[in-house]
Amino acid sequence: MYLSDLVRNINVLEIEGSTGIEISGISHDSRLVAPGNLFVAVKGLKTDGHFYIDRAVEAGARAVLVQTDATVPERITRVLVDNTRVALAWASTNFYGHPSRKIRMIGVTGTNGKTTTTHLIASVYKAAGQKVGLIGSIANHIGDRILDVRHTTPESTDLQRLLWEMMEEKAGVAVIEVSSHALSLERVTGCEFDVGVFTNLSQDHLDFHRDMEDYLGAKAKLFKSIGGGVKKGPKYVVVNRDDPYADRIITASAVPVVTYGLYRNADVRAKDITIRERGSSFTVEHRHGSVRLNMKLTGLFNVYNTLAAFAVGLAGGQSPHLMAESLGAVTGIPGRFELVDCGQEFTVVVDYAHTPDGLENILKAAREVTPGRLIAVFGCGGDRDRTKRPVMGRIAGRYSDLPIITSDNPRTEDPMQVIRDVEEGVREVAVPGGYRVIPDRREAIGEAIGEAVEGDLVLIAGKGHENYQIMGSDRLHFDDREEARTAILKAINKKTVMEDKGVYAGCDANR
Repeated sequence: MYLSDLVRNINVLEIEGSTGIEISGISHDSRLVAPGNLFVAVKGLKTDGHFYIDRAVEAGARAVLVQTDATVPERITRVLVDNTRVALAWASTNFYGHPSRKIRMIGVTGTNGKTTTTHLIASVYKAAGQKVGLIGSIANHIGDRILDVRHTTPESTDLQRLLWEMMEEKAGVAVIEVSSHALSLERVTGCEFDVGVFTNLSQDHLDFHRDMEDYLGAKAKLFKSIGGGVKKGPKYVVVNRDDPYADRIITASAVPVVTYGLYRNADVRAKDITIRERGSSFTVEHRHGSVRLNMKLTGLFNVYNTLAAFAVGLAGGQSPHLMAESLGAVTGIPGRFELVDCGQEFTVVVDYAHTPDGLENILKAAREVTPGRLIAVFGCGGDRDRTKRPVMGRIAGRYSDLPIITSDNPRTEDPMQVIRDVEEGVREVAVPGGYRVIPDRREAIGEAIGEAVEGDLVLIAGKGHENYQIMGSDRLHFDDREEARTAILKAINKKTVMEDKGVYAGCDANR
């Protein structure tokens, strides 16, 4: 594509050199520049792409987009813009031919529930015969093809390429987790969304956002963007009516709003709810009538996630009864209240909950289905929002019978300092000696499972589907599910040796 075509929709302040040159691709990472590329110098959170212009040119960049007075070699076209992040998004959109205009776009944002909600929405459209693209924190999907993922929402270059691949492979719908980082960092700029979904808002990412108002403002950008565009078909917003921030999101929206919830007047409501260890059932009431759902997902938070997906499909013209069938067939989402079952007499659950609200929701869900003690293994990430650490400690101390504080991606921070911050909150609510501190996560999981007896539930929270620990700058393999299976089998083997009944060797993580 010619550079002149790439810079359309971009606020160009100055051009030095020819825009009639052909560009083979776009990169914002100098290490990934290929001959003929356009290099976009982006100011990042840790470094500045303007420092790497010479390296990009050495790798073969033919043109450079900058937002400072950085110099480039004379043979290289220099384009000065006011914001290279915005320019990167629009250049990528132009390069891939505006794929979001040729596929139905559903964006899901909120502090918690994005992953499960996107998977449930995808199941609704698959059941209706659509080929679906899914972009999220666990994996990216194009139909049945699975691709790796680096960010909850990819950088704009990667996002536009994914959408282009979906379009090429005849996907009719793209369901996307849209993080607040992605909205703030312009990763979805240039995308024409048809539907926006708001799940909830609670404390998170305050190491990135100034405060909750700034966090809310980032989320609201998605809903302000919906409307207009070139595509035909219904455009609407789906909002959790029970969330305290619902009215703010509704006010920000310029298209029709469909609400869902339990406790306030909503367009899609759940009634007669029954929660079980391995599922739930409830009646969904809507403007056309009602339908009973029998879900394989447990917890009240999953009732909300299901209502969101149902509301999206209902407003899009899907059959309520077909949706009830397709949603009821979803067996689980990796790392979301995922059961690890090796035949033990107690329950073990791995979950991604890593925010105060997420941890409280998962502990309440676990309490509902636990006749015995609730043992919680949890921690907080290093180099992240410190203010949520004592809050999560108080929540674990309040809702679990035995909180076990451990490490969770300490990164470059001292793991014990993170733990001390969490412990501050636990001490406020737990009885003396009523909690444990075990910095080694493997040891903490082993002790929790070794402590459990029949009727107990062990919750391992914080990492969910992740299969790594970030220690310093190293990314080390570590999977809570694997560690739980190993510890369970060890406990079973120890018991069977003691009882002289033979060794049970089977184990399965229900996903």
